[in-house]
Amino acid sequence: MSQPLAPFLAQPLTLKLMDTHAGGDVSRIVLGGISPLPGNTVRAQMEYLRDEADGLRRLLLEEPYGIPEMSVDLIVPASDPRAAAGYIIMEVMGYPIYSGSNTLCTATAVLESGIVPKQEGIQHFALESPAGLVQIEARVENGVVEAITCAGLPSYIDTYRATVEVPGMGSVTYSVAYSGGFYALVDATELGFSLVREEERALAECAHRIVEAIRLERSFSHYSLGDVGPLPFLHFMGPVEQLSDDYYRSRSTTYVHPGVICRSTTGTGTSARLALMHFEGRIKLGDSLQTVSLRETGFVGKFTGTHQQGEHRVVENTISGKSYVIAHSDIIFNPEDSMPQCGELSGLLRPYHR
Repeated sequence: MSQPLAPFLAQPLTLKLMDTHAGGDVSRIVLGGISPLPGNTVRAQMEYLRDEADGLRRLLLEEPYGIPEMSVDLIVPASDPRAAAGYIIMEVMGYPIYSGSNTLCTATAVLESGIVPKQEGIQHFALESPAGLVQIEARVENGVVEAITCAGLPSYIDTYRATVEVPGMGSVTYSVAYSGGFYALVDATELGFSLVREEERALAECAHRIVEAIRLERSFSHYSLGDVGPLPFLHFMGPVEQLSDDYYRSRSTTYVHPGVICRSTTGTGTSARLALMHFEGRIKLGDSLQTVSLRETGFVGKFTGTHQQGEHRVVENTISGKSYVIAHSDIIFNPEDSMPQCGELSGLLRPYHR
């Protein structure tokens, strides 16, 4: 049972943050100021925040401290001894168990903060996400983290070219992939979009209509996780251009319900595209796909293998990109300030000393 905020906070308290971005999507990394969380795994700690202490997510993503387009990654101790650290992902839509862009940013942050000492050249380490262990490859040149490659979640096609009646739009054809969350995949060209920045608002409005129509009609269940909630994401797909025998490129953009178009193409969106291309027989083992966003940023997904899970042929993949550190900051939280409408924090904040 969560308890009121006031008994825990009698004076201003501080959170230590590092803001980063990958492909334009800002991930706010929380490095200090949070009390130890209940739960003997990162997944259990995430579930505690989700079910008992959602005030932390709201504090950092809502006014006056944040905006819905951001994400938050809370560094926590790993329960898996092979991992250097754990991290919990918080977004406007809730608590995804995995995110490619957030993983790129978190991996960069643990290197830049010294949690994992930087080494020149290529180095490998592991992080523990709520989805489990994530292998990281980092390339460091002259002390700068130039690239991160992380394992994408195993991805598969749940539904192929179904149709849904969308008010004001008529019949829309879509596929559904799972790649860390369920994604509706739609052909942008069929809907009249070129996937340029000027279309951002229209893309968000269109995606909202489609997602709402699908959510009213059906739900989705993962082969091992079961019910993971209503469909949260939609990925607009541009035409695929083949640049070489094993390298493809496509304009792409991801909508995050309820109303955010991601600045990047998203890592999980890129994994979903790889699953669809494999399902359609358009890529072979070792091929790569570069997805390009409305802001001309991109991630590279690589198709690394497959395995069978029941009736699903699951695609193994990696996601590569670069994350930039854009700010180091301390957030000062004053319990007497009525502006943050974050509800209860259940004693999560603690004094943080440099």
